[in-house]
Amino acid sequence: MPQVIDGKGKALKDVAVPAEFAGNVSGKTNAIFRAVFRELASPRAGTHSTLKRDEVRGGGRKPWKQKGTGRARQGSIRSPQWRHGGVVFGPQPRSYVSALNKKERKAALLAALSDKFQNGSVTILTTDGLVLNKTKEFATLLFGSPKAAKSGVRTLVVFAESELATVGESLARTGNNVVNAAVTHTGALDIKDIVGYTRLVLTTAANDALVARFGKTEKSA
Repeated sequence: MPQVIDGKGKALKDVAVPAEFAGNVSGKTNAIFRAVFRELASPRAGTHSTLKRDEVRGGGRKPWKQKGTGRARQGSIRSPQWRHGGVVFGPQPRSYVSALNKKERKAALLAALSDKFQNGSVTILTTDGLVLNKTKEFATLLFGSPKAAKSGVRTLVVFAESELATVGESLARTGNNVVNAAVTHTGALDIKDIVGYTRLVLTTAANDALVARFGKTEKSA
């Protein structure tokens, strides 16, 4: 069950897992894998390139005559077995973009969030009266102390897009130097971040935004 904490990191209460994130996710492993694979692979430039035998400059003359030298016959010094020769089956420019339809991407994101909620890896942060001016305050809020933050679990703080100019700005600024923590908003939240961080800390507004988003998904499905 998600735990609700205040701006000082004090536990207030436990709340039930939202119905949108209470579904069975045991059969969604493949969808999550495909979605994470797509997000990691698609940004790759794919500009790697090696020269094949016919693309390497030089090597037009036969190194030595065919017979009579006692050496193996050679046709060009740009053959693959020669130093500075062409590369056999080397990497060529290609696109790493992996296609995944919108419905499956949403299903994977929902499954990843549901897994976090059901495993007790989600914390709800109330932002009423939340004031953060220093990194020390951010570390204390999430981990109890700056020292504990150095060995704490990887934590992702998510705020709502509507909080960008208020709570979001202070969270991002004070959490910038905490090694085991990162800050993002609901509009930029992707599945690789959900899977890559052990703990999610959602502001109340972010939690409401995600519930509303996937509530619509469930109704339209």
